[in-house]
Amino acid sequence: MRFGLIYELQLPRPWDAESEHRMVHHALAEVEVADHLGFDYVWANEHHFLEEYSHNSAPEVFLAAAAGRTRQIHVGHAVVLSPPGYNPPARVAERIAMLDLVSSGRAEWGTGSSASRAELEGFNIDPALKKLMWAEATEQTANMMAMSPYPGFQGQFFSMPSRNVIPKSLQKPHPPIWLACSNKETIHVAARNGVGALAFAFVDPTEAAKWAGEYYEIIKSDQCVPIGHTVNANIAMATGFSVHHDEAEAIRRGGEGFQFFGFALGHHYVYGEHTPGVTNVWDRFQRGRDALPPAIGNGIGTPAQLIDRLRQYQNAGVDQVIFVQQAGRNTHADIIASLELFAAEVMPTMKADQAARDARKQAELAPYIEAALKRKTWMRPLAPDAIPPIPAYGRSVVATDGAPNAIAARRGGGINIPNEDPSEKLRATGND
Repeated sequence: MRFGLIYELQLPRPWDAESEHRMVHHALAEVEVADHLGFDYVWANEHHFLEEYSHNSAPEVFLAAAAGRTRQIHVGHAVVLSPPGYNPPARVAERIAMLDLVSSGRAEWGTGSSASRAELEGFNIDPALKKLMWAEATEQTANMMAMSPYPGFQGQFFSMPSRNVIPKSLQKPHPPIWLACSNKETIHVAARNGVGALAFAFVDPTEAAKWAGEYYEIIKSDQCVPIGHTVNANIAMATGFSVHHDEAEAIRRGGEGFQFFGFALGHHYVYGEHTPGVTNVWDRFQRGRDALPPAIGNGIGTPAQLIDRLRQYQNAGVDQVIFVQQAGRNTHADIIASLELFAAEVMPTMKADQAARDARKQAELAPYIEAALKRKTWMRPLAPDAIPPIPAYGRSVVATDGAPNAIAARRGGGINIPNEDPSEKLRATGND
């Protein structure tokens, strides 16, 4: 089993001038420790305008900083918001590829569309069309990363001409694709598209077994038609995290944070009415906390308890457990202590047979993945003589009206910019 950490970058009010700076650098320090301890993944969500719940609107910057501090941990988007109104597909392709280069092949490409009104309407995205937008944009982004050049596309939600989208990722043809899943139906969508499932529904092992079973049944069926150029057959599930030898202390340190996590999620996505820059989510949480059910995270407890629960997830077919530890007002010191205790007393047991499990899984799925890739309808590359050239603007001006080049030759500082291509003149005179 593999283990990840996820960062929404939560920041309950009140804030001071240094609050966001302190939060970000505490999180980066935690990732650095997690890398040293042997954790496998760090995930960062993209969210916009969700005050207190998530201040992580530029996860590519956070993940690049994390990559620079670490050596082995995978740096994953959980997720890039994929509808073009949030992020043009070419920009996603460029950012994911650059993160993969910066991290030396450790990038993970999570995708999604959000379900919050603040985000969808803030970017003028029609909620009724967001799933179609996700599918179109994700498939074309994968094509941009894998093809040289990208042939161009005229779609329902975005269009662009042929371009060679660079840089290209270190992982070929592109980093593993994942889909954020909040219910069983989106688990099915992930499987049908041949992508990993990032399940953020906080289900118990019994329910996880049903979800994982159905996911892998679809992966092995003819319903699986990859949206990308590879199949990423993996299912990850999230839970709260706080570890201590005393169960009551583990709950004291992490329970409130995980409880706030659920409350703030509900506030922005389900029942809240939020006035930007005004509403105090933490105060509302405190007023209503006694009426809330206690937070019971399967990663909150003693090392022995976690081993028992994680084995249940493992036996259910879950490939990765993602821990929510940076939540509410959970302290940096307590988070570090939990990471260290988990690595010392839980991780060795859970990873003892990882290589053998990986080999069995790869052998079992190989023929199904091969069959799935054969079902995919691949975008046709352009023939070399069909790739349209892109004349510079200055050249276009001369060609249309004979006026002097709009970009005159410049000399100075050791850099010369000619106003015509000398290689073309040599070719025209036969001296090339």
